[in-house]
Amino acid sequence: MKSLLLCLGILLVSAHGHSADLAKGQALSSQCSVCHGKNGIAKDPESPNLAGQGAYYLEKAMVDYQKGMRQDRRMSIIAQALSLEDIKNLAAWYAAFELTVKEPSL
Repeated sequence: MKSLLLCLGILLVSAHGHSADLAKGQALSSQCSVCHGKNGIAKDPESPNLAGQGAYYLEKAMVDYQKGMRQDRRMSIIAQALSLEDIKNLAAWYAAFELTVKEPSL
C-alpha cells in the first residue's frame, strides 16, 4: 500500500511538471519583474524572491490571492487577471531557477 501511494505521488508530481509551459511562464514573468525583479530576484524590500521557490508553493499562493485567502495590496489585484494555466506556467518558470545558498560564517 505504501509503495502504491509513493508511486501515485511520483506520478502526480511528474505530471504536474510536464503540464506547464516554461516559455509562456517566462513571457508572463515580465509583468512580475516590476516588483519581484528580473528573473525573480527582488529589489523591492516588500517583495519576496520568486526564483527557486517550489512550483506548488507559488501556485497555491497565487490561487490564495485570487480567492482572497491571502491579501496584498498589489498581488490581490494582479492575481485576478491570471488563469490557472498562467499561474502554472509562471510557477514552473520561477521553480526552474536553481539557486545556490551560501551559509553565513559565524
